[in-house]
Amino acid sequence: MLDYTHKDWKARAARIAFRGQAFVDGKFVDAVSGRTFDSINPATGEVLAAVAECDAADVDRAVAAGRRAFEDGRWSRMAPGDRKAVLLRLAALIRANLEEMALLDSLDMGKLVTDAATIDAPGSAHFFQWYAECIDKLYDEVAPTGPGDLALVRRVPLGVVAAVTPWNFPLDMATWKASAALAAGNSVVLKPAEQSPLSALRLAELAAEAGVPDGVFNVVPGFGATAGQALGLHMGVDCLAFTGSTAIGKRFMQYSGQSNLKQVWPETGGKSPNIVFADCEDLDAAADMAAFGIFFNQGEVCSANSRLYVERSVKDALVEKLIARAQATQPGDPLDPASRMGAIVDEKQTEGIMRFVEAGTITANLVAGGKRIRIDGKGCFVQPTIFDDVGQDDPLARDEIFGPVLSVIAFDTEAEAVAMANDSIYGLAASVWTDNLSRACRVADKLHVGTVSVNTVDALSAQTPFGGMKQSGFGRDLSMHSLEKYTALKTTWIKYRS
Repeated sequence: MLDYTHKDWKARAARIAFRGQAFVDGKFVDAVSGRTFDSINPATGEVLAAVAECDAADVDRAVAAGRRAFEDGRWSRMAPGDRKAVLLRLAALIRANLEEMALLDSLDMGKLVTDAATIDAPGSAHFFQWYAECIDKLYDEVAPTGPGDLALVRRVPLGVVAAVTPWNFPLDMATWKASAALAAGNSVVLKPAEQSPLSALRLAELAAEAGVPDGVFNVVPGFGATAGQALGLHMGVDCLAFTGSTAIGKRFMQYSGQSNLKQVWPETGGKSPNIVFADCEDLDAAADMAAFGIFFNQGEVCSANSRLYVERSVKDALVEKLIARAQATQPGDPLDPASRMGAIVDEKQTEGIMRFVEAGTITANLVAGGKRIRIDGKGCFVQPTIFDDVGQDDPLARDEIFGPVLSVIAFDTEAEAVAMANDSIYGLAASVWTDNLSRACRVADKLHVGTVSVNTVDALSAQTPFGGMKQSGFGRDLSMHSLEKYTALKTTWIKYRS
């Protein structure tokens, strides 16, 4: 697969059969209303598939199926080793269908197929395998009590978990939530973003093939204002995990209060700072990773390192290196292995990015990119863009652009860098570049974010929790800690004759 040519990928893409129906209670079904919406390839503007437009009636059907499955125990009370075996089979099936899963995300939302094939799809398989391996290694507790008393403290599944996922990493975000929720014994109702539903629907089909029982994993594609709202307000949903914008995360919190006080776990916006000190001896590595941190996945990453704070004495040298890297990272056909960036997910997002760029040309110094381009006269493509001399209060430095736009700001002291980095409503991630160990630890301690990466950017693994602080939300994906949000502590107190 790694040596596929542009022609190879296009030929394979032409052979894909898209699943457009919802997946409820173990089978593909039309929306109750019969309505559909178009899934559009942002690189070409072509319609890929007509997708079921689910709404409240479909959510009712999916939640009811999930509840039946949970209550009769076909999954929730399955032996841990048996649940593990099923999810391991699902991981194997994702690997067996890696090429198709990669193409689905590339065609649906514009990401580079080489990234999808080497990062996203293998990552999905890895996370399902990792959580499968956790299932039979989780122990409950016995609380300390006096003679004649036995207090058991167990983690039990919540019931029906709703997962509302974004369009930037369609397969991975569905996996991060579904793998942990399923491993814990819950039923899942997944609503993928309307811009990118296709890989989630195929994932549901593979889950059924792996042996996940009917009703345990359901997918209801649709729009946020209908299907998403219905999940948020549903009295039969016990927990809702969300990744997306801060504004919508707040709305789901409101929905919980208006309905059944369901747990809501939001992982929301970001404006992650990347701080480069003059004592960073490998400025080329810092430039490489700063470029990766903002241009990877077209900048459509919640934890993208979009604010670059550079100590003034090395700022010009680093910016020069970044300009060269931006010029070498031009967008192209996502199916072409030679392309360095893909397409922006849709026209609306592209226009939003360009509004920020156009405003920035007045308030800051545009040193690279700044243009929307088309490939073969088609598509939603934006050049990698760098603004220098950005003001701390400029929207370029404060608002989540969610595109390949980097803002560079100089600083003179460590305290100033930390203060500016923390001066944000967001607190998802941050990076620090220094060869001084004390400075690395000191600055990391002072940054109000969920993850600090030192001498790298956006570090994550199955073993470490991912999530933020402040208005980046308090949900956590990955690691065994994420299992806590899909389970409840239950005490059973037994008095016995001693």
